[in-house]
Amino acid sequence: MADELELLRRANPVPADGPHFGDGPLDHRAERQLERLLHEERPRRRARFLPPLHGRAPRARMLWGLAATAVVLVTALTVLLGGPGTPPALAAPRPLTVRAHSTPVPLTELAALATAAAQDGSPSLRRGTHVQSWSLSMSDGKPPVTLPEERVVRWRADDSHTELVVATDPRRPGRPVLTDEGGDPRVVADGHVLSRTTYPPSWSDAPPEARPPHDAAALRAYLAETVRTDSLRTPELLDGVKELLDHWTLGARESAALVRLLADAEGLRPVGQVTDRLGRPGQAYVYGGEGGRRMLILDPRTGAVLGLETTFTQDEPEYGVKAGDVMEYSAWMR
Repeated sequence: MADELELLRRANPVPADGPHFGDGPLDHRAERQLERLLHEERPRRRARFLPPLHGRAPRARMLWGLAATAVVLVTALTVLLGGPGTPPALAAPRPLTVRAHSTPVPLTELAALATAAAQDGSPSLRRGTHVQSWSLSMSDGKPPVTLPEERVVRWRADDSHTELVVATDPRRPGRPVLTDEGGDPRVVADGHVLSRTTYPPSWSDAPPEARPPHDAAALRAYLAETVRTDSLRTPELLDGVKELLDHWTLGARESAALVRLLADAEGLRPVGQVTDRLGRPGQAYVYGGEGGRRMLILDPRTGAVLGLETTFTQDEPEYGVKAGDVMEYSAWMR
């Protein structure tokens, strides 16, 4: 590349004293310089010779081969994951930001909208889930990495079900994805199948496998049993919501019951409009307490849960994370 740049500098078909950005034909000087550029023999590269390594030629060749392989791998990862000026595919997602000057919608108001939208009972409850998740993997002495996955669980009429898990990140379609498949983080192609499993027929009458109710009081008891607690405070409630949505795709009536339950949750406050990680508009509700800051994103028309984000509220230097970094995020789809 250096030789080509030097030829261009020497040819200089557009000198500083010439007309800039002209649309007309080149003058005679420019034509001559371009002719030289096209047909002049390129200067030879200087070869560099290394002194012989007496008695160690095979080992030297092996070491040089390993070094060359390492250079190729580093170069490939740089190309795949982005150069110095682009956000790498391994970067942790930034926290969702609330749209400036947007109007927060109280949960009581959204509960009324959700109840009205559920009058016809459509869509209906469906067993199984489709969820996109991002989770932060941390270890001592190593920078944290974000592992994105997509999981689809589908149940059949005979109570058997399949689970498909792939490595993908919709924020960067087609780009490589980091996974901890095999126990160590490594880069795989977008859409790489991590697991594909078929489970035999099974059923349980205990939450979260049991069918969730569409009455707010009954749903509260259901979620308390899901997270095994007698006191369903807001942190446990949000834990229960995540567990529920990892097993069921709620219908309109179940979503309406859930919003009515959330409206009574202490400390869960409306903050305004957001766009979730799948590009969907939503209303955000934030709870700050132990275990990080949580943001629940709800559909502004139906009250359906779109996503749940947890961010660090303080620095954790030993793990290389700072306050505001995303700890985990889930986005649920129908």
